[in-house]
This record gives sequence, structure tokens and C-alpha cells, in this order.
Amino acid sequence: MPSANQSLASPSEHVIASSLLQNRVHVTVVGCGGTGSAIATGLPYLHQALRAFGHPYGLQVTFVDGDRISEVNCVRQPFSISEVGQYKATVLATRINLFWGLGWKGSPVFLDETWREQTDILIGCVDSRKARRIIVNSAAHWNCRYWLDLGNNADSGQFILGQPDNHRARGTETKDSLRLPTVAELFPDIIDPKFDKKDNLPSCSALEALVRQEPFVNQTLAYQALAMLARLFRYGRLNYHGGFVNLASGRTSALPVDPSTWKRMMMTQNRKMHSRKTA
Repeated sequence: MPSANQSLASPSEHVIASSLLQNRVHVTVVGCGGTGSAIATGLPYLHQALRAFGHPYGLQVTFVDGDRISEVNCVRQPFSISEVGQYKATVLATRINLFWGLGWKGSPVFLDETWREQTDILIGCVDSRKARRIIVNSAAHWNCRYWLDLGNNADSGQFILGQPDNHRARGTETKDSLRLPTVAELFPDIIDPKFDKKDNLPSCSALEALVRQEPFVNQTLAYQALAMLARLFRYGRLNYHGGFVNLASGRTSALPVDPSTWKRMMMTQNRKMHSRKTA
């Protein structure tokens, strides 16, 4: 675990805020379906790793999801028939607390504009643009230090760690550490609900996803994202802040901490959005 007065990073790196190395790290996971449940089961290992690295407190996690467990969820998600009808967030929190001896919370509600609990790392594991739009409009988004978004389709997906341009991020960017753009800045249409119906893909909780969605795509994204967070806390810096995974080709491409790459991506997305409007 780096010290609070760690050495400065190069211009192509992002440096973690020293307060996250000194205080308890509050994490909010939004969505406890295929990807969210994989994140949930991996977070205790991240917590244990932080403590082993010398972090004084580790993580305090809240799982947020108003969905109840259905029988079809038991096919692809880590729930059993005996848990049908219970809230996913509550079941995951209870199970993790009993096994690991933790005091994490499950909040059986859907995140909306009324959510007021402050968090350091907001992890979005939702499967629609509408849900991402709700996250962006929430107080959690405008009060967090980081927003980690994970999303996938049939056999590929992405995980992107960003810093919302809020009061906790403003003033933190220096010549030695760059603010990380969020997924909504790099891909603006990912929070535009009108494109949801054009995806024509099953949700992460649909039974037909066994046929139309590759097994382990959720787990692959979740553990790649958690490994990135582990590096951020262990070394205090990152030279990448996300990645793109394709199970069909077996390839994973990192998203570098690089303003020129961000600029090219934003220009490409702007051209795509303009062509859609004029089509």
C-alpha cells in the first residue's frame, strides 16, 4: 500500500486521492444481477487484499437493487430456488456477512434521485441506458469520487473507471495526475434511453441469455474491473482505467490514461451521434 505522500506519477497516469488510502472506502454497487452479483462476490477478496496491503480499514459496501429473485435468476446468477422471492441485495449482503464476518448492507430499493447516501466508489452494474441515465442524475453520482461502469452484450463488454466532474473531483487534476473521464463522457449514447430498444439483447437476468449470451462474460468483466481497483489501491496509481473484452476473439484491450486517446474516442462518438441525427 503506497503512503499518502507517495511519489508523483507520470503525466500518463492517474493517482489515487490520499484520503482513500487513509479512511474507510465506501462502495455502492447498483444492480445485483449477472454482473453485480459477480462484483459482490469478488469485493470481499478486494477488502481482504487492501487490509493485507496495509489499508487501515478496507471497504464498507452497500448493495442497491429493488429486484426480487425469480426462478430464472437461479439459472445464471448465484441464487438458489430456496431464495426465490427475496431481494437480491439483501440476500447477497447477508450471505457475504455470514461468511466473511463483515457488516455490509443490502438496500432493497432502486437507485433514483432521492438516494442520498454518500459513497467513494459507485459501481454501476445495470443493463440499460435508462438505468445509467438514472445513475448519472442521482446524488450518488454527483457525490462520489469514482464511477465504475460495467456493461456487456452477447459476447463482449467494457469496464470503465471515471471521475464525475463533481465537487469531489474538481481541483484534483494536476499536471501530475489526470481526471479520468467517465463512460458517459467517452460514449454519450450509453446514457440515452432511446437506443435501448435497438439493442435487441436479453437482460442479464433473462433465461434466454443462456443461449444468446456467452457464459462467464459477466464474471470476466467483473474480475477484470476488480483487479484494476486492486492495482489502484496497491500501487496508488493507474496507467489504464478500463478495458474492452471480447470472448469471441479472446482479446482484451486496455483503455489507457491518455488525453489523446480520450479525444479520439469522443470525436468518433460525436460523429456517430451526428450521423444518427441526420440519417
